[in-house]
Amino acid sequence: MAVEKLRKEETLEMRRRLIGQSCRLFYSDDPVKIVRARGQYLFDENGERYLDCISNVHHVGHCHPSITAAAAAQMDLLNTNARFLHDNIVTYADRLAATLPEKLCVFYFVNSGSEANDLALRLAQQYTQHEDVIVLDHAYHGHLMSLIDISPYKFRKLAGQKEWVHVAPLPDTYRGTYGEDHPNPGQAYADTVKDLIEEVHRKGRKISAFFAESLPSVGGQIILPQGYSTKVAEYVRSAGGVFVADEVQTGFGRVGSHFWAFQLHGEGFCPDIVTMGKPMGNGHPLACVATTVEIAGAFTANGVEYFNTFGGNPVSCAVGLALLDVIEKEDLRGNALRVGAHLKHLLTKIQTRHRVIGDVRGVGLFVGVELVTDRERKTPATETAARVVKRLKEEDKICISTDGPWESVVKFKPPMCFSMEDAELVVQCIDRILTDMEASDS
Repeated sequence: MAVEKLRKEETLEMRRRLIGQSCRLFYSDDPVKIVRARGQYLFDENGERYLDCISNVHHVGHCHPSITAAAAAQMDLLNTNARFLHDNIVTYADRLAATLPEKLCVFYFVNSGSEANDLALRLAQQYTQHEDVIVLDHAYHGHLMSLIDISPYKFRKLAGQKEWVHVAPLPDTYRGTYGEDHPNPGQAYADTVKDLIEEVHRKGRKISAFFAESLPSVGGQIILPQGYSTKVAEYVRSAGGVFVADEVQTGFGRVGSHFWAFQLHGEGFCPDIVTMGKPMGNGHPLACVATTVEIAGAFTANGVEYFNTFGGNPVSCAVGLALLDVIEKEDLRGNALRVGAHLKHLLTKIQTRHRVIGDVRGVGLFVGVELVTDRERKTPATETAARVVKRLKEEDKICISTDGPWESVVKFKPPMCFSMEDAELVVQCIDRILTDMEASDS
C-alpha cells in the first residue's frame, strides 16, 4: 500500500501533535522537509537541492549505491537475532581489528553510540571494580540515563552532577586556561586531570575510567593538544582506571591522516576501550565497543550473560563491511585530508577580512569556525553565528549548524565525499554574508 504524500504544512502539524516537542528539528522556525538525498546533497519536496555540511552520520554520502545494494541483498537473504552463528559478524570484526592497535581485539556490537558508551561504562566499572568517572567539561556521550550522568552538556541543565562524576577542564587552547602560547599545553591540561585524581583519592574514592571524545564536538570542535591523551592515560592507569576514547563522532577516517582520531596522538598511544557509532552504518543503526582481552575477560567473569538482540545482525554487518570497502575504494580518507586542508585554508584567508572570526581549527573534515564579538576578549558571537546559519540555509541552500558552550562555533562535519568545489562555495557564501552583515551593522 502506497503512503500518501503530505504537504509540508500537514507534516509539520502532525509532527507537533504526535512527536515529543523535545525532539527538535533543524531550523525549527522554518524546517526543511527533505524527501531524498544522494552524496552530499539533500532535496526538499519542491526539488530544491541543499548542500549538506552536517550529516556526519551518512559518512560516505547519502544513499550510497554500494551500501544500499549490500543492505538489500542481505535483507533478502537473512536478517535474524545476532545470537545465531553467522559469517558477517566475525568477518566485520576482523576487518575492524585491522584498523586498530593490536591489543584492541575484542568487539561488542550494539545499535547506537549511546549503547556503545553505556556498555563501555559497564566494562570499565566491572574491570576496575571502581565507580568514579572523569569526563571533560561540556562533554556529551549519549542520551541514556547513565550517559546523561557523565555528560556535563546535559546534566548541568537537569539534576546536576553526581558524586561519582568528576569534571576536568576542556583542553581548549583557544579560550581555555592554557593557550597555544603555553610551552606545553598538553602537559598542563593533563596535569589538571592528575590534580583531579588526587582530589578524588582524598575523598576515599577510586577512578574507574577517564571518558573523552577523541575530538570534543559539542564542546566546540576542539583539537586536543599534543601529548594530552598520552599523559592522561598514564595518570589514569596509575590510579587503577582505564582510558575510554569516544570515536562516535570522529572515527572511520574523518581526520584523514588516520582511521581513528585517537591515532593523532602517535603510534604509542592506545586507549583501553574505544566506542564507535554514527558513521559506521552510514545511517543504518550500527555501533560497537572495542576493548582488550583483559577487560573483556573481567566482564565475562561476572557470570552475567551479555547479549544484544540486533547488535551485529547480518544486515548491519553487511552494511558495515560495504562502508569499509567504499572508504578504501574511493580514497575517502585522502579526500578528507585534501578537502579539509583546503577548507581550513580558505576559512583562514577570510579570517583576515572578518574580525568576527576568532579562530579556525580542525583536522580533516572536522572543522570549526569560532565567531567572537571581540578578538581580544574572545566574547562569543552567538547571535551572529545563528544569523550566518539561517542565511546560508535561506539564501544559498546550504545546511550547516553551530556548537560549543555558547553555540558560537560554526561546525563542519559533512559526508566524506565533500568536494573542493563544495568547500569553495561554502566559504564564498560565508564571506559574502559576513561582509553584508558588517556593512549593515556599521
